[in-house]
Amino acid sequence: MKDRFFDQEWKRSSYCGNIPAAAGEGVGVTLNGWLRRRRDLGGIIFIELWDHTGTVQVVLGPEMGKLYEQAKGLRNEFVLAIKGKVRKRPPGTENPAMATGDREVLAEDFIVLSPSKPLPFEITEADGVDENLRLRSRYLDLRRGSMQDNLRLRSRAAEFTRSFLAGEGFIEVETPMLTKSTPEGARDYLVPARVTPGRFFALPQSPQIFKQILMVGGIDRYYQIVKCFRDEDLRADRQPEFTQIDVEMGFITEEDIMALMEGLMKGLFQSVLGDCLEVPFPVLPWHDAIDRFGSDRPDLRIEGEVQDLDECFRECTFEVFLKTLEGGGVVRGLRVPGGASLSRKEMSDLEARSRELGASGLAFFSLREAVLKGPLVKHLSNGAQALLVERTGLKEGDALAVAAGPWKKTCEVLGQLRLEIGARFFPRREGAWHFLWVTDFPLLEWDDEELRWTAVHHPFTSPNLQDLEKLESDPGQVRSRAYDLVLNGTEIGGGSIRIHDPSLQRRVFEVMGFTPERARERFGFLIDALASGTPPHGGIAIGFDRLVMFLAGVHSIRDVIAFPKTQKAQCLMSGAPNIVDPGQLAELHISLVPNGKDPGCSSGDGE
Repeated sequence: MKDRFFDQEWKRSSYCGNIPAAAGEGVGVTLNGWLRRRRDLGGIIFIELWDHTGTVQVVLGPEMGKLYEQAKGLRNEFVLAIKGKVRKRPPGTENPAMATGDREVLAEDFIVLSPSKPLPFEITEADGVDENLRLRSRYLDLRRGSMQDNLRLRSRAAEFTRSFLAGEGFIEVETPMLTKSTPEGARDYLVPARVTPGRFFALPQSPQIFKQILMVGGIDRYYQIVKCFRDEDLRADRQPEFTQIDVEMGFITEEDIMALMEGLMKGLFQSVLGDCLEVPFPVLPWHDAIDRFGSDRPDLRIEGEVQDLDECFRECTFEVFLKTLEGGGVVRGLRVPGGASLSRKEMSDLEARSRELGASGLAFFSLREAVLKGPLVKHLSNGAQALLVERTGLKEGDALAVAAGPWKKTCEVLGQLRLEIGARFFPRREGAWHFLWVTDFPLLEWDDEELRWTAVHHPFTSPNLQDLEKLESDPGQVRSRAYDLVLNGTEIGGGSIRIHDPSLQRRVFEVMGFTPERARERFGFLIDALASGTPPHGGIAIGFDRLVMFLAGVHSIRDVIAFPKTQKAQCLMSGAPNIVDPGQLAELHISLVPNGKDPGCSSGDGE
């Protein structure tokens, strides 16, 4: 008897989701796949055979003899090869939920290619399973239809991106994964260098310096779909290793980058989803974004905005607001359509939430029966009350939340409340996708811990040339030539025009507190490159994981990454990070300092 193992005879002639239509009744097929579900009706066995294209119903009857008896021992997720003939399903048994629901395969022979042990969860019910359990058995989780769809969508998005950028004259260049630590910003992942004891590589947080070097080298249109690494706290849209679409161009201005990315987004959304985006995207300076929306990544789907109420309260008798305005602070408000329906407890909860966010408090007004009401009304003249209603556009049944304090913090608190109550009270703008460019970020911000100016983006971002005279005298007022791309309230990319003048780069380093020796120690090769003939240049990095998350319509980037980490930066499937053999540490000249933590969860702190 011929051995029954997988060979050319058992290779699939059709994928499960693509078997010939019912009109091709009688056509012989060979299928390969996983047994997704089995039903034994006593005289006939039905199984659903699955592969990434879908499922098909296979019928096994007693006429198969010994094979029929063997089929009674099949379990979910066994891997099978099946031969049979296509036939129409009997009338009334069709399954419209399956693409192949009008046809089935009458099995004539099969072999078990691989059995399966009992599983920790059923694949068809995995959507309701705890995520950590799914991540421990990611090899099973990947068989879910939604994960298959997401990863294939991710592949199509990458393929389109490469094709689009190649068509625009870009070339893909790989930059190093082992590079030099430059601790500005997030923490680096360090890699000990065995052949040079006591020294370390760093995994790149970005190819930033190398892509600038490429511009100096005459590669004036570079791109890369690249892995980057940041040792920082995680959340739903952040991972320790992530992928970005990295782009750099020479001899360009901000408008060139924006037009390129708008073309990429328009083409990508059309190709993957069939959605047509309107371009160009709106542009909003950073100061206006904070002032109007309380955020540098405003969600434009929500219509409500933060409003300037300084004039309305400048003559009030409420001492807290008066002192705030006299001290250079602001009074801002958020109109809540229909908010007069808020209960006293709901208002109290919002006031408590504002304090959690850093405000000193929150005052409420409402318009009922054409009369302005609220605890602070008595502190406003009739004229000020009328001005408040006019400025905010208050209508019957609306409420107004008012906060006072430093400009940025006050706007941010109301901006966060706008998001948290937006679904209940604020109208939604039409359309699924609301892109926005945010520009003119501050170049530098003061770090109270280090007692020095630090870069808001990175130290190679060019200042706005109109603000250069303030660089040393008033660094906090210098705008940058940076820009972020925001989609539905999430930053999906950011970039800038870079500094190409070595003397300007030295000035920025000096303002940031870098001595010439320290600047050269960290960035010497870039400083030398800039002095070797550098074109004006700029670029952007688009968070590919976040972008695919939007395209797939999911809420976590873990759902569009094949093997993600948890929020504790752990891979539950492989057990990484793990402890290593003492001999490996000795070879690297590393000893561990006890820190009282479970060594099974961390490899410790290296010195």
